Amino acid sequence: MVTADSPQTPSTVPRTRLIHVGLGGWGGDWERNAIPPVTEVDRVAIVDAHEPTLRAAQEALDLPDEVCFTSLTEAARAVEAEGVIVTAPMTFHVPVAMEAFDAGLHVLVEKPFAGTVAEARTAVERAEELGLVLQVSQNYRFYPGAQKARELIAAGAVGDLSVVHVDFRRWDHDAPVETYRHYQFPHPLIYDMAIHHFDLLRMTTGREAVSVYAKVTDPPWSKYTEEASAVLVVELEGGLVASYRGSWVSRAPQTFWDGEWTFDGQDGYLTLTGRGDGPADDEVRLGLKGEVATPVELPALDLWGRSAGLRQFARAIRGGAAPDVTGRSNLGSIALMEAAAKSAETGKVEPVEQIGGTVA
Repeated sequence: MVTADSPQTPSTVPRTRLIHVGLGGWGGDWERNAIPPVTEVDRVAIVDAHEPTLRAAQEALDLPDEVCFTSLTEAARAVEAEGVIVTAPMTFHVPVAMEAFDAGLHVLVEKPFAGTVAEARTAVERAEELGLVLQVSQNYRFYPGAQKARELIAAGAVGDLSVVHVDFRRWDHDAPVETYRHYQFPHPLIYDMAIHHFDLLRMTTGREAVSVYAKVTDPPWSKYTEEASAVLVVELEGGLVASYRGSWVSRAPQTFWDGEWTFDGQDGYLTLTGRGDGPADDEVRLGLKGEVATPVELPALDLWGRSAGLRQFARAIRGGAAPDVTGRSNLGSIALMEAAAKSAETGKVEPVEQIGGTVA
């Protein structure tokens, strides 16, 4: 049986027909950069409820009217497809997924999957009831640095972990308020960016979060409506503590999108950084018992990021292995995100809902 990451030649790969919903800025980036490298898929239609956005995408992609729709249900009736890519805003993720399930279509949905565990669970249970694939695009997992860090930690390379530190710094504050929607995003740090780091924290340590305390640290001149910067303390299973400092308004040296990670253990430490322009930017260093950390060899990937996840989706639809990040396995990341947002609002330590099952 073909596994999710088995190499195949284009001539042997069955092509999976997909409808793409949500053609705004990030959806357009999917069309330009994430979908084309995946030879296993054909995007057979596009959908956007906002007519001007749909027509702009149609022109940019040079598509005929018969494959452009303002309704997913309409598109599903008009074209033959097996799955849907959902890159609409977060509030539409679960409603669009449920609409897709009603049409018998598998779903690959962008992060954050949903704003609450309860909302996400409705889609998870519906997909499982119907026997359909529900995958979340947690694309930071599909880079060599994160995969190597997980491997080394699981193998006990640094012994028992004592603490994890994560720093994310970006300056995203130059655009005028009236023209830049990011300033008005709900929880632009926690929902839009830290969700990636929360998911990587679970992936690399193999532990679920137990509680979180989030302190918003925005400067008075921030243009963001909600938190652009915050400091968090996350307690994981077994008493492991992770510190997280994130900012969209930092003038300090800029990190890659992964941020800068240190995993401190009984026998040594690991550092991780990456998710730059490509996998060549990734770096993992290992230092044992007082030695200076040196780079370790990273796995070579033929596809990475969103494209690697999309290939897993296509192969799962065709009967291959389940994707690394199913809707159910992603509930732990949503639970941490939801608790962090609540803590930012209450100023208190908040418990993280325990999902159960194995960390994935």
